[in-house]
Amino acid sequence: MAAKPCSNWLPDDIAIAIAVRLEVWDVCSLASCSRFWRALCASDCLWFALCRKRWPALASDEASSSAFQGWRSFYINNHIKMANRASSVIKFVEECSQNESLEVGYYLRAIRELCSMEAGFKDVQLFLFTRQSSALLNLIGLHYSILSLGIPPNEVIEALQSHHIAERQICVNWFKLGRWFYGFRLPDESRSRKITLVELATSKEEPTLAMLDRGAIHEVLRVQITQLT
Repeated sequence: MAAKPCSNWLPDDIAIAIAVRLEVWDVCSLASCSRFWRALCASDCLWFALCRKRWPALASDEASSSAFQGWRSFYINNHIKMANRASSVIKFVEECSQNESLEVGYYLRAIRELCSMEAGFKDVQLFLFTRQSSALLNLIGLHYSILSLGIPPNEVIEALQSHHIAERQICVNWFKLGRWFYGFRLPDESRSRKITLVELATSKEEPTLAMLDRGAIHEVLRVQITQLT
């Protein structure tokens, strides 16, 4: 007697736990392995888990309706929407960049747009952590991931390394109001900091990232970011 396929012996919850750890394109490939996997890879429970993994906030909103179904369609449609909105952010940054430099006001506006679209860490990796993207876009993705999404720095560093962009360099220039000294205001100060993306993701560089997050305020007249490599 022929042995049963091993996949039929797997409880659904274990099979889903395996499938949800895969990339979506691998899930689609897995569906062609057998009738068991084809049925499971089309199931709402798997696609809900994939949606919740990629967009926790959006999946939670949709889950408020217990009657909601069609998580595979939701994933596909939301992926397309995220891709379109990410393209708008990328176009905005490219249009505002002059001589490969970006003023901090435009930089923070791009991050606010990522917040408004509720982009997940996977979206950042797909659309911003690429070799084809500029170092400025890589930096925006890094900043958003750590300070807006709360992704642990070690996970961000791992993503930077896996996409081969960890050693890209940027230069942060800022201009501060001169201090008052015996009734006279000293000249405005110009400062500069050259740093790699992987260095910026470490705890040692939290002050630099925090300064970028504050932007131009009170004593800081202007902040400008320039990509070096």
